[in-house]
Amino acid sequence: MVIALDVLGGDFAPEAALAGAKLFLDQQPAEVTLLLIGPEEVILQGLGIYAQRENVKIHHAPDQIGMGEHPTKAFREKPQSTIAQGFSLLKQKAADVFCSAGNTGAMLVGSMFTIHAVEGIIRPAIASFVPREAGGYGIILDVGANADTKADVLVQFGEMGSLYAEHVMGISNPRVALMNMGEEEQKGTLLTQSAHQLFKVNERVNFIGNIEGRDVFNDKCDVIVCDGFVGNVILKQAESFYDLVKKRGFGDEFFERFNYEQIGGSPILGINANVVIGHGVSSPEAIKNMLNTSMHMADSHFSDILKKAYNE
Repeated sequence: MVIALDVLGGDFAPEAALAGAKLFLDQQPAEVTLLLIGPEEVILQGLGIYAQRENVKIHHAPDQIGMGEHPTKAFREKPQSTIAQGFSLLKQKAADVFCSAGNTGAMLVGSMFTIHAVEGIIRPAIASFVPREAGGYGIILDVGANADTKADVLVQFGEMGSLYAEHVMGISNPRVALMNMGEEEQKGTLLTQSAHQLFKVNERVNFIGNIEGRDVFNDKCDVIVCDGFVGNVILKQAESFYDLVKKRGFGDEFFERFNYEQIGGSPILGINANVVIGHGVSSPEAIKNMLNTSMHMADSHFSDILKKAYNE
């Protein structure tokens, strides 16, 4: 397995990315190859003796897409950037998964225009994870790729999230729920009402109905479906809640799992390869866990599972 990492991605790159890579290498077997994308001299200097390992490879990419740059324009004008080169390696099948804490928009552009959506998928989605009070995590999507959607798109989010929960997270017959303003099927917007009716007749998923905001962290379902606007609000609110708890000195195992560092990255679902996006402020611990998330996604051959599901 080859995991490609953007060394220049994130607010604290390259130091945080290289430190996280070292943490990952200390824990993973030699069969996992880490392919580091960035300026060769910077990588060699930052890795030190780690650069001598057989399972460490370097792909020279001297350029960077900054956080504030226009994603489409920068991706097109900077072919030697770490993000553009990462997608090129994916397309060439020189890597099994590509991850970066860099410009999220550029990661989406690369996903759509280099790797492309799986045939049959209307819109790819960014997935994230929510801690469950009973233990473990659930999956929520979309959390930012699609602020506006249609009912059939929401249903596909549920299908993709169900496949990820089953094949990557190991959840048997995952329960899929639609985020709404009430549990009754007639509640909500025209969008959620229409999506509910489509879910009811969909045999691909174990649809259990609507849930409300108070159900995000309980054990009612395994997959939460919403548009990217709602999902992003939920995700950012969870992050801020963790910050508030820490500021007040309150320690608890459940609340520790609100920390973005615990997972480290969000997979893009619906494209022809495995891609994971990290938080822009990723620390070394977050980078390490983004690499772990990437490894599990690649190990499950998720992109192949998705292609088979929509093209069998």
